[in-house]
Amino acid sequence: MDFRRIGEVTWELAPEGGMRVPGRVFASASLFAKAEADQALRQVANVAHLPGIVEASFAMPDIHWGYGFPIGGVAATDVAAGGVVSPGGVGFDICCGVRLLASALREEDFRRRRVDIMGELDARIPRGLGKGAVAAKRLLDEVLERGAAAAVEAGFGVPHDLERCEERGTSAGADPGAVSARARERGSGQLGSLGAGNHFLEVQVVDRVEDPGAAEAFGLAPGMVTVMIHCGSRGLGHQVCTDYLADMGRAMNRHGISVPDRQLACVPVLSKEGEAYLGAMAAAANFAWANRHVLAHATREAVAAALGTSPAKTGMELVFDVAHNLAKVEEHRVGRYSRRLCVHRKGATRAFGPGHPALPPGLRDWGQPVLIPGSMGTASWVLRGLAGNPAFATAAHGAGRVMSRSAAKKTRGGREVMHDLEAEGITVRPGSVSLLAEEAPFAYKDVDAVVDVCARAGLAAPVARLRPIGVVKG
Repeated sequence: MDFRRIGEVTWELAPEGGMRVPGRVFASASLFAKAEADQALRQVANVAHLPGIVEASFAMPDIHWGYGFPIGGVAATDVAAGGVVSPGGVGFDICCGVRLLASALREEDFRRRRVDIMGELDARIPRGLGKGAVAAKRLLDEVLERGAAAAVEAGFGVPHDLERCEERGTSAGADPGAVSARARERGSGQLGSLGAGNHFLEVQVVDRVEDPGAAEAFGLAPGMVTVMIHCGSRGLGHQVCTDYLADMGRAMNRHGISVPDRQLACVPVLSKEGEAYLGAMAAAANFAWANRHVLAHATREAVAAALGTSPAKTGMELVFDVAHNLAKVEEHRVGRYSRRLCVHRKGATRAFGPGHPALPPGLRDWGQPVLIPGSMGTASWVLRGLAGNPAFATAAHGAGRVMSRSAAKKTRGGREVMHDLEAEGITVRPGSVSLLAEEAPFAYKDVDAVVDVCARAGLAAPVARLRPIGVVKG
């Protein structure tokens, strides 16, 4: 494929074959070369075939191969013009995302009570495959309907937390009735759990501030201890995706839709199948919002117990909670006109700029916090959304894999990875030592390079860099 460089960090593939729009990738030369190596660029071109797609098939700098869409893929379809929705453009872990908590602790406070804090987190944070949760099964129906708000009513967290959640922690249009019995069964008993894979709870310290004004507005300061939680909708979201991929695969012929990859199964947004999927997806998203909310509550209680104080005295306030696997109907300008678009963000984060009405008053002057976790053992970043974002108000979601899980395990064993991290002053509490190797730092791209491209491309601006000091893994 003949991608050509059209800007400092922008690459474009002109439409060819059945492509309806160009493919456009934001990357440095080295990151682009990594995308070329794993067939992710072919997926960018495939996505450009979707009915109703507008502007371009975009990819963020952390792009790598995924199911149908590349991870880091962004596509917006025009709802009124037959635009489609594709579960592959959301992914199996619906509403997987990141929540960041600030605290009143300094790094020296953590080091002094490190064993106690990590011990309490280890004991209180369910993780790994299968079941295990903080919240009761009886909350499932309420959570599917109302997301994090239902968790707050059940005594997890405080109402103010909702102000600092994307969509206030509740996805509109949820239809719990569109969630299958099998999906409910898989999610039952998992509310308030990390799962496995690349999901984690990480204790971090703010080691550099790039934008003091924005950092202050977000509640961050140099030397502050923070906690980042990365997880999603567990087995429930995975099953919703599985169910609707099958339904849409059968329905495409009825709608006269043909795509170059069956993993891009899709139907018009304004169809019976499209509306059912969006309702089920929103319900799964509500499960994910509530899941991170409950885990944050357990984190506050764990830290308080370790310090022998109350959760309130830990100063653990929510900075923000963002999703990076969703499709949302939003208004965006395309050419001269504002259009109602179904924006797929798969491994990509919403990044609304200053003044956007969806942002709470305390953040509106600065833009939305964008949370970009790095690999275990490297840095994570907080950025802020910018006006004039060239990709439907979207930024990267992480470092992005550069090595498969199986290849990573062959490179270095889990105990070796754990020893390396401990030697760097990072305390590790793994659910499975052997699985640590899958998430080793060398399996991921350089998160600092990803953030640099985000800034140079006008996707989001750096606010603060966070360094890990403790990790709880599935």
